[in-house]
Amino acid sequence: MFEIQLLLKKDLRILVNNIKLIIRNPLRLIPYAVMVGYIVFVYSKRTSVKSSEGLQQLQNIGAGELPETNFTMQNVVGAVTILALGFLVFQLYRATKNNVSFFKMADVNLLFTAPVKPQNLLLYYMARSILPALGGSILFVLYGTGQLTDQFQLTLGNSVFIVLGFALFFFMVFPIRFLIYTLHTKYGIMDYIRGGVVGLGVALALMILIPGILADKFWQGMFAWVASPWFDLFPLVGWSRGIVGFASHGNLLLALAYIALYGLAYYTVVKLVIQFSGYYYEDVLEATKTNEDKLEKAKGKQEIGEDTYSLNAKKQLALPDFGVGAKALYWRNYVHSSRQDFHPLFGIYSMGMAVIGIVLAGLSNFDWFSHKVFYFYLLFLLFFYFMAGIGRANIGDLKKPFFILIPASWTSKFWNMIKLDLVQTLLFAGILIVPSVFLAHVSVGLIPLFLAGMVVCYLIGFAINLIPQVSLDEGWDRKLIKPFMIGGIFLFGIIPTIILSVIVFVITSQFVWTLMTAVVGLSFVAAVLLHVTLDVLQRIEFKEV
Repeated sequence: MFEIQLLLKKDLRILVNNIKLIIRNPLRLIPYAVMVGYIVFVYSKRTSVKSSEGLQQLQNIGAGELPETNFTMQNVVGAVTILALGFLVFQLYRATKNNVSFFKMADVNLLFTAPVKPQNLLLYYMARSILPALGGSILFVLYGTGQLTDQFQLTLGNSVFIVLGFALFFFMVFPIRFLIYTLHTKYGIMDYIRGGVVGLGVALALMILIPGILADKFWQGMFAWVASPWFDLFPLVGWSRGIVGFASHGNLLLALAYIALYGLAYYTVVKLVIQFSGYYYEDVLEATKTNEDKLEKAKGKQEIGEDTYSLNAKKQLALPDFGVGAKALYWRNYVHSSRQDFHPLFGIYSMGMAVIGIVLAGLSNFDWFSHKVFYFYLLFLLFFYFMAGIGRANIGDLKKPFFILIPASWTSKFWNMIKLDLVQTLLFAGILIVPSVFLAHVSVGLIPLFLAGMVVCYLIGFAINLIPQVSLDEGWDRKLIKPFMIGGIFLFGIIPTIILSVIVFVITSQFVWTLMTAVVGLSFVAAVLLHVTLDVLQRIEFKEV
């Protein structure tokens, strides 16, 4: 107990020092003042008009009284619940890959070497992790309810339960992740845990999709199960929904019961962690250092490397002979891609973006919104892969001195350097666009156009950043001339193509002709840039480009 008091005193001293820093430099408060001003402004505008219709709808759902199905509120509640379920399953799966840390490197250096009992140290920091969850929930609730003050009559009590509902959900996820990794460390049962998490995800997906398929309208049936009142009994997600639902049903005993379930779950997790964690320092040290590196990279203090955002960094591969010459570049990228995601060709990142596109295409056909939303998502992906090409020129093989030593032609080396990227791009684009076109009942011509557009945008982004880096030797030349080179490419190549595409859309009102115009124009730009790239690529020397 005395150790807990010392840890609490340490954090209070840190808080006092931070307050003193703010007093010395009040400009630190400007972002917070802007945020508070925005929230006050939103509340002052929204509270002028009140409506009890939205409250009554939620009361019916929260109390389990459904004399007449309100599909609008069912869809809202169901969509939020599905997002929470997806977040929960994803976090549980992440726990099978790496540990979670409640510490920072400063805490590690100070406390892990101090005569403090490891169990007390873990218990204190695990309990303290509810503070950032509470802070984030308060900000989220203030912002979110500010948009809905004309729909809900929020009191202090309602707001407290809404904050607790969100905070307890995010708070409980991380102790559970720590417990999963702890059990693996002690018993080596990660394969069984991973299988259970995957099975849970598949079961939830089927329980969402099957009612949608059986219903008259898919979008009405898919939310019927997760939006039903009895789903409040589902661990974590349902409990939080039951606590947040106090704002509608007003049942204090029911909301306190869900909070008690959270308390019982937390007590159980803590007891299991303390029993099985042992000396957890080694695992926590690795996770803490990884988090610190990510934070420094986000602040720009460290250069972003190839292993950034890797989901499977420790994966061991048994591959055949890489071969000789430029082919080794392709296999090197294959190994790196295998560790960056769960499959070298189509991983979880690609799967997530593809699913979003397919869902948007399906919903656009069910009259949730027009096809323009789906078209906008396709344009966003074209821009995203353009930016991915720009980033690809900053890392990878060009940063390695062995690139110029490989006994192969420059064209062969360049092709093998980007071949895996092109395969991944085409595979992702095909999986997304083919079912989306038939779900949304749009022009089949979008399939080849989107496939070509993704590759073209990637190549333009890659070349537009590579050419100045290779052709300009001096650092000041890059800073002064590079903006003019890139500006010229945009001014005389990309922007005219975009303008012409907009004109075609205004005349025809057909997205397929607009995309065709953009792809044809950008293909000429990509051809010119690739020709220049192959010319300047031979100038790479023993230096970073």
